[in-house]
Amino acid sequence: MEKMYTKREIVEKATELAKMIAETEEVDFFKKAEKQINENVKVQELMAKIKRTQKEAVNLQHYGKIEALKKAEAKIDAYQEELDQIPLVQEFTSSQMEVNDILQLVSSTISNTVTDEIIKSMDGDLLKGTTTKSPFSSGGCKS
Repeated sequence: MEKMYTKREIVEKATELAKMIAETEEVDFFKKAEKQINENVKVQELMAKIKRTQKEAVNLQHYGKIEALKKAEAKIDAYQEELDQIPLVQEFTSSQMEVNDILQLVSSTISNTVTDEIIKSMDGDLLKGTTTKSPFSSGGCKS
């Protein structure tokens, strides 16, 4: 009989896997990029302007000041565009995407493997993704 695992054992393995991911080159680069972002005066000033203008936009929307809201939204877009043009921000965004890709890969690998193991354990068909063999498909034509 196959070993049965407890939820606790699975969470322990997940924690171990998370620690492994945290020690990858991608996460290391992300941490360095985030530190540089936090220490960069220009980036911090632009982020503060965006937050301030977003709060202003919420108030303008609340009071129905449509024209002023449009101007505030245009300001936000301009600040965001300026922020996005900074190479450091581009590197940070890229590193975020790489870390996210790793997390998505792990998640889909786990999901797909669990599904495949369920199908195999029930003597199902991996190619069709079914857990039982259909009595209606014999694999060929009969006359």
